[in-house]
Amino acid sequence: MGKILKSIADAFTRALEVMMVLCLVVMLVMVFGNVVLRLFFNTGIDLSEEIPRFAFVWMTFLGAIVGMRRRAHLGVDILVLALPMLGRKVCWALSQAVMLVCCVYIVYGTWLQHDIIEGNASPVAQISMLWVFGVSYLTGTAIAIICTSNLIRLVLGKVADDELIDVHEEGMSDAMEVEKEIIEQTKMHATSGGSKP
Repeated sequence: MGKILKSIADAFTRALEVMMVLCLVVMLVMVFGNVVLRLFFNTGIDLSEEIPRFAFVWMTFLGAIVGMRRRAHLGVDILVLALPMLGRKVCWALSQAVMLVCCVYIVYGTWLQHDIIEGNASPVAQISMLWVFGVSYLTGTAIAIICTSNLIRLVLGKVADDELIDVHEEGMSDAMEVEKEIIEQTKMHATSGGSKP
């Protein structure tokens, strides 16, 4: 069952990545095309003022889901690295719980404004703004599911030690190696009954 859920989550994340690429392509084509039309043909595409901005909003919100799934968001780990394993688990659980509460507020806040957003149309394309800002429904729900899943896995003891440090941005390979060494030393210290290795 766990493998099936993981494969579904992986497929969903991949679909979001494809949508992000499409948003980027739309932004690039429409903005660049509009510049070329204005420079060489003294004309332009009216929709190029709105659609790239809407695509940027979607790309940002979808990117938040992918970043959460891949544990790629920025973070500060100075305090967490200094804590014992129990402290790391408590901090990780608190961070997941806080993010879960924030996601609930995002979805609830969007729902409260649903009718207002739906009733507003964009000036040029005349599409409901729900197609723009309604992405917060998807983002809030998806990240809430990820946080809930993480909390359940933590209770069941299925969270790996390296997951307790959420800083994994590019260019930190050296720091990751140090982190792994610290985790290994902590394990050795715990298994040796508190004596120094």
